[in-house]
Amino acid sequence: MANINPKFGEKLKEYGAENFNACYNCGTCTAVCSLSTPEDSFPRNMVRCSTLGQDQEIEASLKPWLCYYCGECSLHCPQDANPGELMMSLRRWLTAKYDWTGFSGLLYKSLAVTLISLIVVALGVVGFAYQQNFELESLMHYGHYFEMIAIGSVFAVVLVPNIIRMWYFVIIKPKKKVAFATYFKASGDFFVHMFTQKRSLGCDDNQVRWFEHLILVFGYLALLFTTVFLDWFDSKNLFVIALGYIESIAVFVITADFVNSRLKKQKAVSTHSQPSDWLFVVGLLLMGFTAFLVRLAIDMNMIQSQLWIFIVHLIVLAQWALIVVPFGKWTHFLYRSFAMYFAKLIELSK
Repeated sequence: MANINPKFGEKLKEYGAENFNACYNCGTCTAVCSLSTPEDSFPRNMVRCSTLGQDQEIEASLKPWLCYYCGECSLHCPQDANPGELMMSLRRWLTAKYDWTGFSGLLYKSLAVTLISLIVVALGVVGFAYQQNFELESLMHYGHYFEMIAIGSVFAVVLVPNIIRMWYFVIIKPKKKVAFATYFKASGDFFVHMFTQKRSLGCDDNQVRWFEHLILVFGYLALLFTTVFLDWFDSKNLFVIALGYIESIAVFVITADFVNSRLKKQKAVSTHSQPSDWLFVVGLLLMGFTAFLVRLAIDMNMIQSQLWIFIVHLIVLAQWALIVVPFGKWTHFLYRSFAMYFAKLIELSK
């Protein structure tokens, strides 16, 4: 017998779910979803589990991650139950379940906690700059090392343990038998979906959004590599300098389009924006924009007199590395990739 949590519906509302109890199980959402198959009822099964309070079944499910929120289900729902937003809320809830620190749940449920966290990080950066007497060379030196240390620490301390927890909920706890060799056999799916998100191409009218995401993924990862490993801000290599400019512009342009879409609510995915959604897109936009301004100021020999530009960039970088990447919506990119991988493991083990 499935376990029922009668308070689960109220909990989901804290993560942004609205009106999903209005669903009367007509099946329209499944009929219009291009990802729905006889084996996987998108998103009807998850709506029913949410309504019944079957949180343990959702905890073990990969279905919320397999949805790319094209919005067709919400658009055609006769009850305005908004199943697309429910699936988004389930991803937020699952993110909080995977997070061993519990901080993700606090950020998703409380705007006040999010704002306080951002302010604390900003004050920390300003305090560090003051301690260094606002010396540019020192700040750029430590800023560069902060990026490297933050990347390694966040993955080792937060993200890797969270992925292990996800694996436990999806594979181990439900007692799915997966041969050791299968983990290697299915590994290709992980990298393909991480870098291309190709499953979203199965969604109707989603090709433009897929292409934008593709550019953003490669632009973001390339900018990270160029800044951290090629030391873009200190480089004298013209190729590296030009490459960094192109990458930062690409990240800025794509995220500016995402911000504009959310402001105008042009698509179903941007109709119900939560603080975590805004923090993600605005954070990325500022990352690209401030990185561009810093390098431009360096090339124009203005960075010394316009030190505030670099300090603002450090604040954005620190907030991104310490809050958004380990606890915010950025993790969806990682968990979705592993969800595709785990789904392949389960498929090959049948």
